[in-house]
Amino acid sequence: MSYISSRLSVVRPSASMAASQAAKALRAKGVDVIDLGLGEPDFPTPAHIIEAAYAAAKAGQTLYTAAAGSPEVREAVAGKFRRENGLDYTADDIVVANGAKQIIFNALMATLEPGDEAILPAPYFVSYPEMVKLLGGTPVTVECRESGGFRLTPELLEKAIGPRTKWLFLNMPGNPSGAVYSADDLKALGAVLARHPQVLILSDEIYEHIIFDNREFVSFGKACPDLKDRSLIVNGVAKAYAMTGWRVGYAAGPAPLVKAMSIIQSQSVTSVCSIAQAATVAALNGPQDEVARFRDAFEARRNLVVDGIRRINGLTLPPPEGAFYAYIGCASLIGRRTPKGVMLEDDTAVATYLLNEGRVASVPGTAYGLSPYFRISTATSEEVLAEAIARINAAVAQVE
Repeated sequence: MSYISSRLSVVRPSASMAASQAAKALRAKGVDVIDLGLGEPDFPTPAHIIEAAYAAAKAGQTLYTAAAGSPEVREAVAGKFRRENGLDYTADDIVVANGAKQIIFNALMATLEPGDEAILPAPYFVSYPEMVKLLGGTPVTVECRESGGFRLTPELLEKAIGPRTKWLFLNMPGNPSGAVYSADDLKALGAVLARHPQVLILSDEIYEHIIFDNREFVSFGKACPDLKDRSLIVNGVAKAYAMTGWRVGYAAGPAPLVKAMSIIQSQSVTSVCSIAQAATVAALNGPQDEVARFRDAFEARRNLVVDGIRRINGLTLPPPEGAFYAYIGCASLIGRRTPKGVMLEDDTAVATYLLNEGRVASVPGTAYGLSPYFRISTATSEEVLAEAIARINAAVAQVE
């Protein structure tokens, strides 16, 4: 007897979670491992957000809310989009879910028919193709090379669009590459999409505030206003406000799509935790000083890692333009052997070697659709990152 449906057979577990669990398993055995598998800020949630949640709980805001989110949180999200992104949405255009991942899952559930295609510029976030497959769709991977800044080009996009294309996914700044799209980049993609009215656009902007070198973030919705009726702008409080465990994501999009996503939510999780919604209102409407402080710290960590990796013979790392990851090229290690004589056949083998011998947990590039690379999170202290780089350097130096 099988307990598992056929649809699950095509879906892989999260590679980043798997890397973190492998690190935890070694730690349980007493091995000193640095876990750089998960992307999670090491800062505490700002105090005023926690106080707002506490006040909401004490005031009795502990009941169900509307499936799409309380009026207060949807107004706060609409205000954020107007204030920070120049996007004109009303509260009725907003849906709030248990993290940005659930937003994406609900959007796909609401729209995909079997065989519909989703274009995923690679490297992509590990969950994108798995969610598409789980809901009956077909991921179409478009490799975006390092030489082009890991960005999708109009030419690549045009070539990838077919009669069954339903969605284009964009992620900026990108996980794992840190790639950022300029307004001109987005407008050029928009010109292609304008010729294909069947394609919906999902713009995942969760790392919006983690952007470096004085770059300006431009939302896809701002760059391509003529595509508003086909665009879902996805964001959340997890990364910018160090609120990963609060599980609040949000999106703005066409009213019919938002309504469909709300129906799915009402029949699955009902709504987001009311206390977390109150915290989100405080995050979006309150002081933003900590957001800037976090960004400065992430940029300093980026600089440390870029400088350190450049000193390691055999690895490459173009400076990430945003987010808090390093997508490290390891092409020169492929085909070489570890001190134990094991051949490094691919980036999965490289990541395994770094975990077992270097005692640093990373995620292989194959999980992101573009090899040979491995990803480390830079969302931890400079001291930990410096030690991790030293360990990676020592491990790579032993490869023959």
